[in-house]
Amino acid sequence: MKSVLRAVLTSSLLASSVLLGGQAYAKTLVYCSEANPETFNPAIGTADSTMDAAAKTIFNRLVEFKPGTTEVGPALAESWEVSAEGKIYTFHLRHGVKFQSNDHFTPSREFNADDVLYTFNRQRDASNPYHKLGGGAYEYFNALGMGTLIDRIDKVDDYTVRFTLTAANFTFLPGIALDYLSILSLEQTEKMVAAGTPELIDSEPVGTGPFVLQAYVPDSQIRYAANKDYWRGPPKIDTLVFAVTPEPTTRVERLKANECQVAAPPPPSAVADLRTDPDITVLDLKGQNIGILGFNVEHQPLGDVRVRMALAKAVDRKAIVDAVYAGAGTVAGSVVPPAQIGAVTNAGIDYDPDGAKALLKEAGHESDLKISLWAMPVSRPYNPNAKRMAEMIQADWAKVGVKAEIVSFEWGEYLKRTAAGEQDAYLLGGSSDNGDPDNMLSYLLSCDGVKGGSNRSRWCDPAFEKLLQDGRVAADPKQRADIYARAQAILKVEVPVAPIAHSVVAIPIRKSVLNYVLDPFGRQNFAAVDMAE
Repeated sequence: MKSVLRAVLTSSLLASSVLLGGQAYAKTLVYCSEANPETFNPAIGTADSTMDAAAKTIFNRLVEFKPGTTEVGPALAESWEVSAEGKIYTFHLRHGVKFQSNDHFTPSREFNADDVLYTFNRQRDASNPYHKLGGGAYEYFNALGMGTLIDRIDKVDDYTVRFTLTAANFTFLPGIALDYLSILSLEQTEKMVAAGTPELIDSEPVGTGPFVLQAYVPDSQIRYAANKDYWRGPPKIDTLVFAVTPEPTTRVERLKANECQVAAPPPPSAVADLRTDPDITVLDLKGQNIGILGFNVEHQPLGDVRVRMALAKAVDRKAIVDAVYAGAGTVAGSVVPPAQIGAVTNAGIDYDPDGAKALLKEAGHESDLKISLWAMPVSRPYNPNAKRMAEMIQADWAKVGVKAEIVSFEWGEYLKRTAAGEQDAYLLGGSSDNGDPDNMLSYLLSCDGVKGGSNRSRWCDPAFEKLLQDGRVAADPKQRADIYARAQAILKVEVPVAPIAHSVVAIPIRKSVLNYVLDPFGRQNFAAVDMAE
């Protein structure tokens, strides 16, 4: 692993070639990303910036979504069987898959069942010797109920693994295709722990994926080389660079100047202009995200549903959508994105400042309520300008007698602190990982998510939780739709979060980029991408 980058992104870095340590690479692609990754270990990360920079580049999962679809296909497991009662999944692993090497680790064996057991058991078993590595916080695993769903995992032989579930579960297969269940190397972990350098597991990872991490300078760039031993075949591009560019307008400028060839979502106001550029294509992704205003119910008086409802009623969501999303968003009818099964359109909280004042008075907070409002420091597909949104909410609340202090931190710190529950109200949201309503509802609002940190409202409702469990085991689509409709009705009454908007996500790419497939969940995957000569 190189401790520093040997080349820094400048205006002269074009798609055709770049010098790295004196060697000319024929094809380089630069992606203008929106934020630093929290870590390079998907198991302990949560942000899209982490999954793009780690899971999609360095690692693979047992099964993965076929490019551009929500259909699960083979990956490190080349086939599988499901028992008649739906509780036992037997996976047959791919032979001949090599883990990557770096300056501190060279594998002595190929991928096998031991790596699968390690990846899952490290997260699910508090007594596992590696459970506490990297802080031991497995937010996704806990939030999505994997710990209670999996009864046991057995190694049948070196290339066969059997999962026994506590109950049949409709969401299990797409659930293990999620990025946080990227398969880690047991051998690397053993050697790094034995050497007294366990932190290298998260900062200098080795996976089985299409690219090998070479260097990382926070707030600047991440550099990868093509994995020439990749089991799907070597990538077409030799060098992949993530140019960390938090400011959306700067990403647009770099894209237009060909300093990057793919960019994270631009500000909505820039999209129309980008569409007129003859060298740029703008791809649109609709309906798989939600931007929310959340309330930490453990911070009083937000434990009072009347206060939460009042704060939600005081927010003019249409004005926010018009100002912040600039034609690329719609007022949300629910936390569940509209493209998903069971989504309703009547679970949002309508603008009603007079009703807000009446509720605050009833709750005993007619004029004394002071609250912190946490705003993300980065633009995200579901919220392109959280600072502006926070300022508009602050003004709306002032009209009903509520004083709000806007708080923000660096992105990784923001996620860490909100997961710990330091905030009163907060802005966040998410893009679906698999197109199923259980994913968003469980991650944001399950009781397991309170313990795991993903449920930043820290709201746990037994009736809602029961519906989540019912939805996971129901196979009939009509039954599942009814279950999730009832769950959304509870959210409208209890208001742990107020849905603000669903956005249309624009991904601009230069026309020199070939074979780019828009991910339905807004993630970036460059494994099959090529560059025009």
